[in-house]
Amino acid sequence: MNSEIRQLKPQQIWNKFADLNAVPRASKKEERVIAFIKQFGENLSLKTIVDEVGNVIIKKPATKGMEARTTVVLQSHLDMVHQKNSETEFDFDTQGIDMYVDGDWVRAKGTTLGADNGLGVATIMAILESTDIPHPAIEALFTIDEETGMTGAMGLKGGLLEGGILLNLDTEEDDEIGVGCAGGIDVTATRTYTEEETPEFKVGFKINVKGLQGGHSGMDIHKGLGNANKIMNRLLFDGFENFGLRVSEIDGGSLRNAIPRESHATVVVDAIHKDVFLLEMKEQVETLKKELKTMEPDLAIRITTCETPKKIMDLGVQEGLTRAIYAAQNGVYRMSADIPDLVETSNNIARVVVKGGNINIACLTRSSVESSKMDLANTLRAAFELTGCEVEFSGDYPGWAPNMDSPILKVMEQLYESLNGEKPHVAACHAGLECGILGTNYPTMDMISFGPNIKGAHSPDERAQISSVQKYWKFVLEILKQIPNNANQGLKN
Repeated sequence: MNSEIRQLKPQQIWNKFADLNAVPRASKKEERVIAFIKQFGENLSLKTIVDEVGNVIIKKPATKGMEARTTVVLQSHLDMVHQKNSETEFDFDTQGIDMYVDGDWVRAKGTTLGADNGLGVATIMAILESTDIPHPAIEALFTIDEETGMTGAMGLKGGLLEGGILLNLDTEEDDEIGVGCAGGIDVTATRTYTEEETPEFKVGFKINVKGLQGGHSGMDIHKGLGNANKIMNRLLFDGFENFGLRVSEIDGGSLRNAIPRESHATVVVDAIHKDVFLLEMKEQVETLKKELKTMEPDLAIRITTCETPKKIMDLGVQEGLTRAIYAAQNGVYRMSADIPDLVETSNNIARVVVKGGNINIACLTRSSVESSKMDLANTLRAAFELTGCEVEFSGDYPGWAPNMDSPILKVMEQLYESLNGEKPHVAACHAGLECGILGTNYPTMDMISFGPNIKGAHSPDERAQISSVQKYWKFVLEILKQIPNNANQGLKN
């Protein structure tokens, strides 16, 4: 499997990526990939440490003549987002990712590719295994659970690393050098409700929202992509207002850091209103498709009759729920006043589940400004508490404040321009990177993030650009050669 991928250049990276993608590695299920990386380091006879939370650290001495250079920490996360198309039969717990080449891109067949952050992991593995790449002393840091809580970075203790420079290989634009990122917090609203017996003379319907692009809830949040939970709520709200629609179940979205692509609901309406309800819903569907036709040309909404469910939601709770979701902020909340075109604060209504007397709504709120993050979190809290939900804040992690005077930034800017004939885009991003968290225990470490072009992360449309990986690899090799004896110096000759 994936033999075509192994022939791509640079083979050092693509072979390691293929090896890695054969290992299931969902967030919070990293036991096999931890063992895989540990065995990899030990097979190379390199000092290999697995810390108490599961992060793996592999240390490699400097190559001859590079001993006096600053020790570099190369960092990537082991876990990947597991998403698949609904029609794709795939077991992430047992199967390796099935990849293929599509022109200048590598894709997966109906699932996420794992390039986020597998290409970073593969890069570090290639450097650790190499015998002909000049480099200073390397501390390879492979963290766990970046995608669902950053608990690996949070659990990394001070004193395990000695490096003065950290290169985070988790940026998804090859002309970008990352110097900052957003922090985040999970906002989860829950409540119970009484299930009622479905009255007589009701007819059941299934409503399915599908075909949305989805994507990264930080990096893609500004694009105006459709959110399946919001779209479904509009349909339910309109159905209730006009026909007294009652909800039996809702199941929308998946992971908190992925823009929801699908939502499914089971509802009932009075049998006497069946035909006019379908006509009204058809008009609503056409309205939604027209609104979203540019960004979501494949949006599909199907409303079909089904066996009438035996139970429906308490009416008062249903009204409160649909109004709360309508009121809850989704998408960009505030743009940065300091960095052009940077989303400062946003929210993703990631998961809505209504079933068996329980409601669960999961959101991920992001911001590069701590006070703005909490302002939006409290805005969501207020909306959900007004409808009787209990709201919990969890998984809070800090952002990474940009340091435009970073010594390694100056080195990399010069080097990028000399290699590519143009200046790099130095920027902060709206994704959550581990640098801000790692900096709490390693405050003097000089940190930068970069990587190859990866599109559609956190969705089955995820793809990595082959030519960009070649460009990125050349950049990585030159950076390692040019690391100064002291991070405050310029390029080495």
